[in-house]
Amino acid sequence: MHIFEEWISQADQRPAKRPWVSLCYAQSLDGCVTLQRGRPLVLSGAETRRLTHWLRSKHDAIVVGSGTVLADNPQLTVRLVEGQSPQPIILDSRLRTPPNARLISGHPRPAWIATAEPTDPVHRAALEAAGATLLFLPPDKNGGVALTSLLDCLAQRGVSRLMVEGGAQVITSFLASGLVDVLCVTIAPVLLGGLHAVEQALPHPLRLREVYVETLGGDVVVWGKLD
Repeated sequence: MHIFEEWISQADQRPAKRPWVSLCYAQSLDGCVTLQRGRPLVLSGAETRRLTHWLRSKHDAIVVGSGTVLADNPQLTVRLVEGQSPQPIILDSRLRTPPNARLISGHPRPAWIATAEPTDPVHRAALEAAGATLLFLPPDKNGGVALTSLLDCLAQRGVSRLMVEGGAQVITSFLASGLVDVLCVTIAPVLLGGLHAVEQALPHPLRLREVYVETLGGDVVVWGKLD
């Protein structure tokens, strides 16, 4: 059994106060996810991309930020392994997601969009007509979606395992909020000098426990639990 499946088994036995959260992303040796904001960059090799799809298949839902949707227009489906695609969720406090985004118009499960601000009724109607479900949630102190409210909402909708995939602002927000249970970081053997995955100082250092390291192709994958 892979260590991740063991952790899932342990998580499934705990009281379901909120979804179990895994944070999974790829970065360079110097901790960057891309060269500059808004310009996606593929860092993972073929084997670690397959790992990402396997991880998706182990979750009920997957969340990315609206910046990732605008820059990369991802699918977030399970294609490289057998398994069911998770429910896509977009964190979009300013409701910037276009109705023709692939997560809405081209996904077997049209996205849930978590937003915090009053919305343009015309844009809202276009998103809902395209199949999106809007989740209106309280804002945090910075005007983004309050993540604790998001997790409460997802628990009520039957989500027990949530995968967080990016981008940098979403990664930082989840870590700063102390809402990550398991971290899986793919480290590609390249130096970028670009946008860091954790883009600002965290409230306090976060140390992994039960750390596991494996090599897949040319990449190194680091796994660990966060308290």
